[in-house]
Amino acid sequence: MEPRKLSLGVSHVNLFLVFLILVLLGGCGFSRSQIGQDGNPAPAQAAATPATVATTGTPSGAAPFHYTVKRGESIPAVVRQFISHTSYMTGAELESALREANNKPKGNGLKPGEDIIIPGYETQPIVEHSVTVPKNFEVRAIYLTGTMAGSDHGIRIIRRWHDLGGNAVVFDIKDSDGSVNIVFDHPLAPKVKHHSIANLPKFIRFLHSENMHAIARIALFRDEHIARNYPELAVQSKRSLAGTQSAPRPNKAAQDNAAAQNNVGAQTPANQNQTTPDQSTQAQATQTQAVNEPAQNQAALAQAVQKEAPRKKVAQKKPAQNKLAPQPWRENGKLVWADTSNPKVQEYNLALAKFVAGSGADEVQFDYVRFPAEGDQKDAQFAFMKSHPEWQRADVIADFLSRAYSELHPAGVLLSLDVFGVMAWQRPVDLNHTGQDIVRMAKYCDVLSPMIYPSHFFGMDGYRRPGDAPEHFISSSMQRFEKVTQGSGVVLRPWLQAFGWRTSTYSPQYIETQVKVAKNNGGVGFLFWNARNDYGRPFAAMPVMTHKMDEYFQAATKKS
Repeated sequence: MEPRKLSLGVSHVNLFLVFLILVLLGGCGFSRSQIGQDGNPAPAQAAATPATVATTGTPSGAAPFHYTVKRGESIPAVVRQFISHTSYMTGAELESALREANNKPKGNGLKPGEDIIIPGYETQPIVEHSVTVPKNFEVRAIYLTGTMAGSDHGIRIIRRWHDLGGNAVVFDIKDSDGSVNIVFDHPLAPKVKHHSIANLPKFIRFLHSENMHAIARIALFRDEHIARNYPELAVQSKRSLAGTQSAPRPNKAAQDNAAAQNNVGAQTPANQNQTTPDQSTQAQATQTQAVNEPAQNQAALAQAVQKEAPRKKVAQKKPAQNKLAPQPWRENGKLVWADTSNPKVQEYNLALAKFVAGSGADEVQFDYVRFPAEGDQKDAQFAFMKSHPEWQRADVIADFLSRAYSELHPAGVLLSLDVFGVMAWQRPVDLNHTGQDIVRMAKYCDVLSPMIYPSHFFGMDGYRRPGDAPEHFISSSMQRFEKVTQGSGVVLRPWLQAFGWRTSTYSPQYIETQVKVAKNNGGVGFLFWNARNDYGRPFAAMPVMTHKMDEYFQAATKKS
């Protein structure tokens, strides 16, 4: 009988241990669905479901959970902390849901230790995939800075654009000051705590939910962050290099003389910067001409930095300068250019582009895909001059684009390139400075987007006020680009002027004219540029254009 008693006793013990383990697991363990986006355990999920859900719908991975308030936290602070980790796109939406879920209709105060529900928390990292479209998909897009795209106001602009018939948004990933608006881990990326677009897959998922084509803009080689913080990767000054080699300890007079030489032309009237009222307070469009060019070519590079101006400065600790080291080349006194031909600079930009493509972007758009076009060109020293002395600037651009296209295209994303509108005229001085050989560039992209803002063609074709002649400059530019790219298969999708600089006729009708003329001269879709993201005139024009679809748009194309 003892064995039976022993067996019975062991059975009871086993059952008790199993019960105890289950209780402990139920009280302390975390299931897969309770792991937060950062890999850390998320607070236990609340049983209640908030009455208000995100406008775009709550994905299956989103659920409410409990959060313990810390000292000094308020409702706005909690909203800021969690907005990028929830399915809600705006702070106002999350705050409304949070107040309803926690029965806090008024006041912002929270008590330390108080348990509150955070609705719509994303329990898993968001994975978004690119939506493949044919390259001739008719894009109707507006441009947003990274700061705007990541704001509540930006979300409202996107929704408004969708409601009016827009189907795409161009948003900044990296701007020409070198600022990167997303979390991107790379040795050359700016080291900042806050990113305007804190959760890129979530933002792209929102665009897709609005049936928007997501175009990620990357300003390539005009990169003030790299030029200032990694001078060895900037364009070098031949004079400075020669001076360092011949004089290990230059005196102050020599340094002053070198600085003056690096600023050749910056003080002449023909090289004064033109402030564009359209752009933000930090951004000025530099409408200048390269030094010592003939008078008839003074408009050749007049579009330089026309829309490619920085909107914010990157907060970086300035590195200590080695007084014996050569000083980088400056464009009209400004240290803003990374070396277009430097392999490390190219690899950094390509890594960023591939990361963005992997985050769900439908199209990667390269801006500043060129060499500096202003300043003392004879003093500029580039890496390719030693590694490939037989190359010209156009060879560098073509080689980079060939690699970029081959690495990005298999991911199912489109590659588009922004180019100067003046390049349609195929003048040697423009090609020699920028390296933008349109015929060769067209081989390594899906879409070319010439910047054909009428107001930027001053000094050309005998027009005193080109901004008031959109029909002429849009048509002539598109006809020239169509001729130059004939047989390449590339799609022409122009940047159009959505700002009132240097024109007295800017209006909804001005917008309509540009769209119609571009379409009638080979354009497939369009991109509206306004540095301040003020699209009142395009918004007013869209109802007219959508009412007469055949007159302004191509035959309807669907996303595949």
